[in-house]
Amino acid sequence: MKNQLPQASKPHLVQAQVPSGSPTLLCLSHLRWNFVFQRPQHLMSRFAQTHRVLFWEEPEYDASLTEPEVREEVDAKSGVIRLTPVLEKPARWEREQLRDLLDAWLAANPSEGPLVRWYYTPMMLPISEHLEAACTVYDCMDELANFKGASKELLDLEARLLRVADLVFTGGASLYEAKRDRHSDVHAFPSSVDVAHFARARGIKTEPADQAGIAKPKLGWAGVVDERMDLELLAAVADAHPEWSVVVIGPVVKISEDDLPRRANLHYLGGRDYADLPAYMSGWDVALMPFAINDATKFISPTKTPEYLAAGRPVVSTPVTDVVRSYGELDAVKIADTPESFVRACEEAMALSAGDDMAWLDRADAQLARGSWDRTFAEMSTLISAEIEERGRVEAVVSPTGWPDQGTHYDVMVVGAGFAGAVMAERLASQSGLRVLVVDRRPHIAGNAFDHLDQAGVLIHQYGPHIFHTNSADVFDYLSQFTEWRPYEHRVLADIDGKLVPMPINRTTLNVLYDLDLKTDEEAEAYLESRAEPVEVIKTSADVVISKVGRELYETFFQGYTRKQWGMDPSELDKSVTSRVPTRTNTDDRYFTDTFQAMPLHGFTKMFERMLDHPNIDVLLGVDYRQVRDVYSHDHLVFTGPIDEYFGFRYGKLPYRSLRFVHETHDVEVFQPVAVVNYPRQDIPHTRITEYKYLTGQVHPKTSITYEIPSAEGDPYYPIPRDENQQLFKKYEALSVAAGDVTFVGRLATYRYYNMDQVVGQALATHRKLAPSLLGKKEATEGKAAVAA
Repeated sequence: MKNQLPQASKPHLVQAQVPSGSPTLLCLSHLRWNFVFQRPQHLMSRFAQTHRVLFWEEPEYDASLTEPEVREEVDAKSGVIRLTPVLEKPARWEREQLRDLLDAWLAANPSEGPLVRWYYTPMMLPISEHLEAACTVYDCMDELANFKGASKELLDLEARLLRVADLVFTGGASLYEAKRDRHSDVHAFPSSVDVAHFARARGIKTEPADQAGIAKPKLGWAGVVDERMDLELLAAVADAHPEWSVVVIGPVVKISEDDLPRRANLHYLGGRDYADLPAYMSGWDVALMPFAINDATKFISPTKTPEYLAAGRPVVSTPVTDVVRSYGELDAVKIADTPESFVRACEEAMALSAGDDMAWLDRADAQLARGSWDRTFAEMSTLISAEIEERGRVEAVVSPTGWPDQGTHYDVMVVGAGFAGAVMAERLASQSGLRVLVVDRRPHIAGNAFDHLDQAGVLIHQYGPHIFHTNSADVFDYLSQFTEWRPYEHRVLADIDGKLVPMPINRTTLNVLYDLDLKTDEEAEAYLESRAEPVEVIKTSADVVISKVGRELYETFFQGYTRKQWGMDPSELDKSVTSRVPTRTNTDDRYFTDTFQAMPLHGFTKMFERMLDHPNIDVLLGVDYRQVRDVYSHDHLVFTGPIDEYFGFRYGKLPYRSLRFVHETHDVEVFQPVAVVNYPRQDIPHTRITEYKYLTGQVHPKTSITYEIPSAEGDPYYPIPRDENQQLFKKYEALSVAAGDVTFVGRLATYRYYNMDQVVGQALATHRKLAPSLLGKKEATEGKAAVAA
């Protein structure tokens, strides 16, 4: 039946050589374990030395089944546990069946250590995203959406996966460039090679029987034969030299056998075991990579290149971007973009292979020495361990006792542990005496203000710089209960064609930029008035700036920066965006002029820890509130997340801008002259670089910086201020008014572009308004219970 839970497998599988309590790595793959031995097999075999590795494949179908099952097999060489779900037939509720099968197997074979979710395809996310994991990895080895027959859902599911992944690995430089703007922690791991395995080809004297009888010279290919191969080019090589033999080793996938060109000198041997490939390569004179240049090959980084070179064979390839980048300078790798030039390149490679000068092979070996699967595994493993350790450190501070008892009743469940949620929780607990459960799907408290020591020991802000400033004594006094302060006045420079000038624009900016000598406020004001252009009705952000300082300064400082930050021209944005940035005629170079300007002495996270350190507050991290909303009973919900998400995007998604953060550590004490340098030019992808030691006052021999790159994809950061967006929000706001026992607080829940102090002020005001009704309800409930008793 559709919702029937499958029978749990018996827990009899044991993985050799892995100590008790080791992490479990659940690898969810579109490729089968016994298919071509490639990236997943190389990496999972190595991870199996330190992890219990479960390799979950795409389903198979068996019409004779009476109920779904999981077929299990332990790979004898690596110890990887291969899990193949088997269903009776494809069905529209297939995902539910697969999710139930996976849950049942894991329940019957529980992990003693933390769980790592590892995805090779976003299509597996719906059956597994509910699993609590210490680390989630997206190893993007190919741009699957460009492949033949790709699901229409794949792009949407990939966007979801990128939101929940802790780490993103890519199979090459091109994929890295395609993904780096979509996630804050992306690492390029190009195809590696088991040099020792393929180098055996250099010493093998006897070819396999099915190839030994084929006439020399031989040109070979070893890999999947699919839409990525240029079949016409393969035929052209065979036709150009009938005396050459072209050997093709590998399974034919997603194309028909009938599509393969047939020639007397073209030999299709089918798939062969990975262990036997060096023996086949030993008989080749040249190795071929006749890739079609299409969407499916746009981002590939073929493993074949280093494998062929390790086998001692010169390579001829079409101009695949990552091949050209990584190997195009080697004599051993010939690149050709037409059938005629490809044939000529094969002739040159043939001469190279037959010659006595082996300098080309020495240079190839030197490059191969810089990359291996062992090294790739070690670097990936280090990143995962650091992620698990960091998550454990944060969770141990905030929620040391694990999940509260499911019988616990709370007066209020607060969704979100950022400023809005933490202030609401603290006030409800300390001032109203209410029992509060705080739930956040991130693995840490403090929301976007989260700061922590990076691997170099430098205190950084994970989600970009957060600088506290306010004119509200009430807000400052409230937060002062939870932190001491470090006085700090923020200063920003803008890089204008190599010149660093103060931002916001002031008299110094004008003097440096235009080589002026303005000495007074009046002179500067007159100069700006001379450049200003009258705007009859100020409606947009462009109008605000042009009317104050003129078009040239607008284009220099604001237009490109705003286009990057918001993804649209200032003329399309509400005037409130650029109104936030003043223009000055004095020499005040402070970014803010608020009465209170300071940074938490020990960081934001420490301040939040103290805020939430109350006996009436419990905290759950790394959990979506929807998982626990029905588990922990509560009388009221405070929601600080995106309001459109709460209502299931009933009227469509509210537009947001997101950000990607690239963190770097440099072996110098100081990287730049101030905390933040802006980059207004539109051809530079980042909007600013932040150096955190200015903010924190930390003394350290190294320094850490962050490049901030706006993005249309990712976590929601900035509500986009446009009239049509406000109209859409009003629809959700009407739903929130009618929602009953739910209160919406914060930037995302009220779709406002708030500073930190404004969020705190809003939360304090909301508590004052909400507390009496919650207390009244609590007293009435307790009174009824007392009467009944």
